[in-house]
Amino acid sequence: MSRLLNLFLAVVAVLMAVGCRQDLSTYTSPFRDPLLFSKSVKKLNDVVLENNFPPMIAARNYAYATIAAYECLAAGDSSLHSLAGRIAHMPSMPKPEVGEHIDYQLSALLALVKVGNEVTFPEGSLMGYHAALLKMADSLDVPRSIRTASVRFSDSMSAAILRWSKKDNYAATRGAPRHAVNYQDLTGLWVPTPPMYATGLEPLWNTIRPFVLDSASQCQPGRPPAFSMNKNSVYFRSLMEVKETGEQLSEEQKHIADFWDDNPFKMNVFGHVMFATKKFSPPGHWMNIVGIASKNAGADFATTVSVYAHTSIALFDGFISCWDEKYRSLYVRPETVINDKLDANWHPYIQTPPFPSYTSGHSTISAAAAEVMTRFFGDTLAFTDTSLLEFGIANREIKSFREAAQEASLSRLYGGIHYRFDLDSGNVAGKKVGKVVVDKLIPQN
Repeated sequence: MSRLLNLFLAVVAVLMAVGCRQDLSTYTSPFRDPLLFSKSVKKLNDVVLENNFPPMIAARNYAYATIAAYECLAAGDSSLHSLAGRIAHMPSMPKPEVGEHIDYQLSALLALVKVGNEVTFPEGSLMGYHAALLKMADSLDVPRSIRTASVRFSDSMSAAILRWSKKDNYAATRGAPRHAVNYQDLTGLWVPTPPMYATGLEPLWNTIRPFVLDSASQCQPGRPPAFSMNKNSVYFRSLMEVKETGEQLSEEQKHIADFWDDNPFKMNVFGHVMFATKKFSPPGHWMNIVGIASKNAGADFATTVSVYAHTSIALFDGFISCWDEKYRSLYVRPETVINDKLDANWHPYIQTPPFPSYTSGHSTISAAAAEVMTRFFGDTLAFTDTSLLEFGIANREIKSFREAAQEASLSRLYGGIHYRFDLDSGNVAGKKVGKVVVDKLIPQN
């Protein structure tokens, strides 16, 4: 009798095992909603905003987190190509074990959050959301073996991305000596601006390892015009354009300046009272645009993740390129010269950020991002940019990504913080950066 019982139990075990394998082989991920991925990026964006990450560091945060997600998907989707090797210094990424059933969408979400958590602070900021995703997996009846395998694969990918990230020279630039300025002769050179009079932000950012650029100077712009207060000089005419534009702004121009201000830490001064207000930084604004555009285009999960990853790479390399020029030319801000030479009471419409003028960072990174997004979605995808509603700033209707980049660039002239030649040179350099990203990383269909 006991032999028959043992035989029966053995048969049941085999049938159960076969049944499980059949169930797993037909498993479809319940995490394929691209809006969930965009929501998850927004969680990271909120942490970046709340903790005052400067724009170039924010771009780094987004890049490594979204690349981790992309690599998880690429491991299980033959239509996607790993970035390893195409980014020359990127090592091979982990591969799933043979026969292992993984929910690659879940792994991608978990990797985004885990890497995002590790490259930001305070410690553990995103792990509550990580736990919420796992709780969601349980509520959606994801089989335990798939859940376990997905977490394990996500963790291995996150660890690999973080090991790679630690070699980009970021840690070495923390607390490094500041860029030396010859304070004996400041004619035409950048000096700290009101109201904070802060020292130059991230002067060594050009030493950070880029993703696709051969060097920080690969897309170096031409030289800015020579500083001259001669009324017939290019510089003086450009200076007067900033001053006069700021003195007669239309309501539309003010809206454009406010909408693209993207100052992550504005210092407000009223007499002896000082307080800071926060908004998305320029790369954070573009991360929002990726989500809006992906939704409007009806992009699936894989495409949405791809656009986030490749756009963040363009933003990251765009900052390296731009900062290389900023601390090469050390060009004076319009506000400094206008206050010193023309009108001590003149103020820009938006606050001048703490770094040199040439070239415009927003112009550079916006043009780079627009080239990548145009590669994915074309140049006629219109959308309503709702990114600033949470800060009380009305939407803007955008006809294309390149138009958005041009408007973001022009906002710096309306805001009174850049000369037009800052914008024009930034646009040209940014387009070049974007083209390098497209040519190196995005296969032609």
